[in-house]
Amino acid sequence: MNKNLLTFLFLLFGIGVFAQKIPVNKANYELPAKFSPTKLRSMVFSTKVNPHWLKSGQKFWYTYKTSDGLNYYLVDPVRNSKTKLFDPVKMAADMSRLTGDPFDAKHKDIKKLKFIKNERFIQFEVKSKLAEEEEKDEEEDGDKQEEEKDGKKKDKKKKMVAKVWHFEYELASRKLRLLDDFEKPLEQKKWASVAPNEEYVIFAKHHNLYWMDAENYKKAQKNEKDTTIVEHQLTTDGIKDYAYGDTGYGKTNTEKEKEKDDRKAAYVTFSHDSKKFALIREDERKVKDLWVLNSVAKGRPTLETYKYHMAGEKDAPQYEMLVFDFDTKESVKIKTDAWKDQALRILRTPRKKSNADDDLKFSKWLSKTSDVIYFVRQSRDMKRVDICSANTNTGDVKVIIEERLNTYIDTRNLVTINDGKEFIHWSERDGWAHFYLYDAEGNLKNQITSGPWHTDEIQGVDEKNRVLYFTANGKENGEDPYYFHLYRVNFDGTGLKLLNKGDFNHEISLNDQNNYFVNNSSRVNTVPESKLYDSRGNKLMDLETADLSLLFESGYKFPEIFTVKAGDGITDLYGVMYKPFDFDENKKYPILTYVYPGPQTEAVYKSFSTRMDRADRMAQFGFVVVTVGHRGGHPDRSKWYHNYGYQNMRDYPLLDKKVALERLANRYDFIDINRVGIFGHSGGGFMSTAAMFVYPDFFKVAVSAAGNHDNNIYNRWWSEKHHGVKEVVTEKDTTFQYKIATNPSLAKNLKGKLLLVTGDIDNNVHPANTIRVANALIKANKRFDFFIYPGQRHGFGNMSEYSFWLRGEYFCKHLLGDHREGADFIEMQNEKPKTY
Repeated sequence: MNKNLLTFLFLLFGIGVFAQKIPVNKANYELPAKFSPTKLRSMVFSTKVNPHWLKSGQKFWYTYKTSDGLNYYLVDPVRNSKTKLFDPVKMAADMSRLTGDPFDAKHKDIKKLKFIKNERFIQFEVKSKLAEEEEKDEEEDGDKQEEEKDGKKKDKKKKMVAKVWHFEYELASRKLRLLDDFEKPLEQKKWASVAPNEEYVIFAKHHNLYWMDAENYKKAQKNEKDTTIVEHQLTTDGIKDYAYGDTGYGKTNTEKEKEKDDRKAAYVTFSHDSKKFALIREDERKVKDLWVLNSVAKGRPTLETYKYHMAGEKDAPQYEMLVFDFDTKESVKIKTDAWKDQALRILRTPRKKSNADDDLKFSKWLSKTSDVIYFVRQSRDMKRVDICSANTNTGDVKVIIEERLNTYIDTRNLVTINDGKEFIHWSERDGWAHFYLYDAEGNLKNQITSGPWHTDEIQGVDEKNRVLYFTANGKENGEDPYYFHLYRVNFDGTGLKLLNKGDFNHEISLNDQNNYFVNNSSRVNTVPESKLYDSRGNKLMDLETADLSLLFESGYKFPEIFTVKAGDGITDLYGVMYKPFDFDENKKYPILTYVYPGPQTEAVYKSFSTRMDRADRMAQFGFVVVTVGHRGGHPDRSKWYHNYGYQNMRDYPLLDKKVALERLANRYDFIDINRVGIFGHSGGGFMSTAAMFVYPDFFKVAVSAAGNHDNNIYNRWWSEKHHGVKEVVTEKDTTFQYKIATNPSLAKNLKGKLLLVTGDIDNNVHPANTIRVANALIKANKRFDFFIYPGQRHGFGNMSEYSFWLRGEYFCKHLLGDHREGADFIEMQNEKPKTY
């Protein structure tokens, strides 16, 4: 009996030994290298249809690329037809015959395709890889020769460049013609605000407003230095930091000085009849300066000085709205004043989708008449919003709609019905985002949508039939509440109908006539599909399915979707789990979480994406990577959910992240909850460092990039809005009180491994944020790692791939115990051909 007992115990112990998960302690560097952005560009091509709606009829064209090449399609929804825009084989043969350059059906490199001549022809260009031509100069008003020192003239030596072939193709006859006498269209200048009647142009210069007529603008398009250009000064009171138009943000002091006499954008918006135009002028004279220094600029390091209003600072930018009458050249200042340090926004007419490809686009204000302009004003604490109309002749203001909350108010664009006789307004006043119908006097007629779900953007308005088309999420039972759908509803709230069924995230493009829409849909774990529907929700045709064959051939596997409860045990959180593509269920993996606090986004993908660096690709080193929401993280749920972190910006998302990881570890025994890493960028950099300080025994390793660690020195717009600022009104003055918890204040709590990263010319989240954390850690006698990307802004630019490998190896070293010696990132070196 004792012998049997020993045998039983031996077998039981043996089974237990074999049942133990084997900890992963060896990094896989080959798998993440296979899915670099460079390699992905040759594995995954088009994943959605972007329709180019034509002006005549209801047709659209689009391009779609697969492993078989790029094709061009023309779709006529009325006839329910889809055809190739041209025969690619015949087109390549015709191009080869006309130019002498070899082309084939899969390699044509067509650029700048557009429809012309009442959309009966298409025009495009192709850059030759074989033929060259002399570089064409801008037209000059003087002699095209340059003077030698002795006064003699000599011809300029022309630079040889690749020849550009220009073609015209007739759709009906299918005939291609090479345009030997092609005249390049005049380029629209970035500084030019062109009036809708195209008779004049507004721009800024020397801090003031100027204008020129169409004839002189044409000269400027040909050659900006043409001395015969006649321009007229409109204003004389513009000065530095209280200017009209562009202030030079993002330019160094040297560049600003060099460009001080250049024309600049004025950012005006016009009345539909072009009789008037308006702008918002900003007074930053009292706003304090901030600086970044580019140590790797060519020659001497360069200084960049810019205005930057930090949260809680007294001296805020001041805004005023001016309307100019073009005929009289007189201006009227709109009487916008309501609250101290308020913000202003002019409401504009949405651009038609059929105008999206136009070279020249106009900015028109919302009202159809020139004597009325609509605008939004918001208090500095963002708890008060007025939607107003103004008389452009007198400057008098009328409040149409008021919004008041005890937290910050988000807004959407107002929609006018019947030339301002009615309005459709978006509001979160009942705790959910919905649409409301108002009359011209601002009286509420009815609530159009209602219920525990979130409406988002208006996609189309059928005024004749009084139907609203809009996107929304959270309405369909059993779906991830972040998935977007398209709906239609009558203005009176009846007839609500879902138009694109399916448990996916949907992206739509509804045509200007509100009759047809292109629907792109996918989840993170499905192949993207594109379909055509009519506005009743009837599917007309399947357009495309993404070609992921090369991606799957390389070993790619979809991630997994999950739901967990938040720290309160009640709120559902939605996330995605990414495993190594060589995942072994017998092993135990460290877990990483990529984070962003929001509240504008939780950085959890809902659709298929090839942006894999922060999730799929990181997992390939040998980690389970998780992205998951948190209370307070996203605007597309209830107002309660969105504003959960109000007045608690540093700490509010951390508990839910910790609890979500713990719940997943309880659910899946392949997760090693004793090896937890966290990383993020910008707000995610702030959040990941906070996690290391607030829960130092749980989070073991963090890589925090470009974090706003001290929101006292971050910009007012993000910090004051999402954390809150208190307005204090007395008989003498109105002041603002701001207090927020920061990461440096908790630096003494660090126990794990922390890598702080920043770009040295980040003019969004200033490097001082990261340096202040480093300073606090040094004072607390803590070991940590610190890395600067030279000459890089907030997103790290061309050093993003380096950033990926730096982050990946840091987690491999400190969570897997595996790291490499040597100077080279071999995988990066292998992607660069050695041609020198």
